[in-house]
Amino acid sequence: MGSFVPTAGTIDRQWHVIDAGGQVLGRVATEAARLLQGKHKPIYTPHIDTGDHVVIVNAATVVITGRKEEQKLYRYHSGYEGGLREERAKDVRQKNPARLVEEAVRGMLPKTSLGEAMWRKLKVYANEKHPHQAQQPRSFAVTSGPGKKAEKSNEKKRKDKMIKREVA
Repeated sequence: MGSFVPTAGTIDRQWHVIDAGGQVLGRVATEAARLLQGKHKPIYTPHIDTGDHVVIVNAATVVITGRKEEQKLYRYHSGYEGGLREERAKDVRQKNPARLVEEAVRGMLPKTSLGEAMWRKLKVYANEKHPHQAQQPRSFAVTSGPGKKAEKSNEKKRKDKMIKREVA
């Protein structure tokens, strides 16, 4: 019995919608990159594009943690001598908020022609409107990891255990 290797004709591509409103940028980007690469499928093959299409909405309200809003720099080059340009994340958010999410996802994809093909399946919109309703996209929820609230509750539990040990 031979091994199954997916080909371009056997790949069933789905459409997913991720609502980035109020979500942390890195968490949205990692989930989008995972879906674009096809790592969520049992037929994932590194040298074949098995990924799905991803639509990210509400990119304007994505959360950037820490002081990255003022400190993070986005660089691009015009191609001319001395043509390096830099913009802060807060300026990029004002001009083109979808670019924040696009750059974050693109940095998590392979830097090859295969990665470019994956990146072309990403659609990012600043608000909740998108023109992809005909594709019947599925809603995809990004799970927030152990944030500061979880850390504080865990710290409180540890303190309660210490107090119980001291009393006993």
